[in-house]
Amino acid sequence: MGTHMTRFQTGFLFAASALTLAACASPTGSEVSGGTVKVGQSDGRDGVVVTAQRRESSVQDVAVPVQAITQEQAYAPPAPPPPPVGMPAPMGKMDTYAQVMPQPMPGDVNRDKYQDVQINGVKLVAQEPVSTFSIDVDTASYSNVRRMLNAGHLPPKDAVRIEELINYFDYDYALPKSKNTPFETTVKVVPSPWAEGRQLMHVAVQGYDINRDARPPLNLTLLIDVSGSMSAQNKLPLAIQSLKLLINEMTAKDTIAIAVYAGAAGTVLEPTSGADKAKIMAALDKLSAGGSTAGGEGLRLAYNLAKQNFSKNSVNRVMLLSDGDFNVGINDPNALEDFVSRERESGVYLSILGFGGGNYNDLLMQKLAQSGNGMAAYIDTLNEGRKVLNDDLSGSMFSIADDVKIQVEFNPAKVAEYRLIGYETRILNREDFNNDKVDAGEIGAGSSVTAIYEITPVGSKATLIDPSRYKEAAKPAGNSNEFAFLKLRYKMPGESKSKLVDRPITVADQVTDISKAPEATRFATAVAGYGSLLRGDPYLDKSFTWDRVIDLANGAKGSDAFGYRAEFVQLARLAKTAATQESLKTPGAGEVGQ
Repeated sequence: MGTHMTRFQTGFLFAASALTLAACASPTGSEVSGGTVKVGQSDGRDGVVVTAQRRESSVQDVAVPVQAITQEQAYAPPAPPPPPVGMPAPMGKMDTYAQVMPQPMPGDVNRDKYQDVQINGVKLVAQEPVSTFSIDVDTASYSNVRRMLNAGHLPPKDAVRIEELINYFDYDYALPKSKNTPFETTVKVVPSPWAEGRQLMHVAVQGYDINRDARPPLNLTLLIDVSGSMSAQNKLPLAIQSLKLLINEMTAKDTIAIAVYAGAAGTVLEPTSGADKAKIMAALDKLSAGGSTAGGEGLRLAYNLAKQNFSKNSVNRVMLLSDGDFNVGINDPNALEDFVSRERESGVYLSILGFGGGNYNDLLMQKLAQSGNGMAAYIDTLNEGRKVLNDDLSGSMFSIADDVKIQVEFNPAKVAEYRLIGYETRILNREDFNNDKVDAGEIGAGSSVTAIYEITPVGSKATLIDPSRYKEAAKPAGNSNEFAFLKLRYKMPGESKSKLVDRPITVADQVTDISKAPEATRFATAVAGYGSLLRGDPYLDKSFTWDRVIDLANGAKGSDAFGYRAEFVQLARLAKTAATQESLKTPGAGEVGQ
């Protein structure tokens, strides 16, 4: 035999080597049974509990994979190495190797979800004189669009909800004289800066404010997404920082509970006095992200916690903080919407705070907020967290009216056509206005709602709809001094019967030169133009550009104590730059991700 080993010796040495390596690599030991080597492994990682509090790991916490090596595998020759990168594999083996072309890394592919929305069309007053919609005081779209512009690209058109851009700002409208009538209306009619021959009807509703010392107690349940998708710095860590700003405003009359969800849901903090800030902060500091996302189960738990401490004398609210990426349990948007709709009958409000990008489910977050008598905001920076949860605390937490609806009836003697700018997802049927069973938006203390109609006066050459060839035109009737009649319907919190506020919109509300319009009207018009350009509004003249938006806004910044209006001007400049770069791109040469 000389120095040559037999096949038996070679096989014996190979098997012995495999046993030795397995024994060294396995802290849990190994065993040989039936000609097969079984190797157990434990990676020693800590177990994950839903409350995100760390505990000592154990062998039972980690699944033990078993690797089997048969005698035939022990004697088999080693597999050939893969071909070098860029070199094709042998024929018949193409499916054995990974693709050579570069692939997007995890997180590069944009999975943000938005509702597909079509811009409101033009209505002929002679056929459809009445416009009805629910108010919307959400601001999520503004800060989400800001995130994308700051990242250097234009937002998807469906991410832009013009009413939320406009309602992001305070306008210093006239305040109500008494909380018995919680709203004051302001109306102006001005020339349109983007369509010659048309006018803008600026309709504003201002809610009364409450002194912080006089506010009702708050029964708040925080529902925090601690799943793996929330691990980025602009998600769970930012949510915790923002919540601490809210906790600092709580007092002994308030109650805070904390629930979390990942693969399952759990309670981190039972209802606790707002005066015990150290205990609440400590509970927040223990949170960390990991696991899948059982958002539906989390909502169920949070509502149960809120109802455990429910008080008719308190504002009872669940606040969900998430990227909306629900992927286990109840995750169907319609099922979640139905669940939240049923729960709102209990008197518990729902607030939604969105975080992050790349997998942000705006579609779901909006459905939940609208179904839960709640508001939706998007937190992209700690400064935005301060604005929503500290500076605007009363508006974010304390409702002064529920199911607020607006209805405008246009006078055919004065107005030929109209269209509502924004509010596409809030349109109601005409009969819904007087039906108290139809849900609508809530408005918080000190908040305002702004809506802008574009109207075409009778006799203007800017009309878009031709008169009917066969239908005889109706003879206009009514007061020629009235553009329209405004009606507002609302319910006081906890009540089931609505109340009505109304007023005519007359020539006394008209301003013939937009430069002479009130500051609030001019700035709101600038924001509406900004949103219309972002959405690619087909009703804008080509002469209306980003520079016109910037000029309008610069002339109406006012005192701007917090710098929000100055920031808006910078965003308009970023949008102008991004739009220019977009137009220079080679057709079809898009980018992966947002």
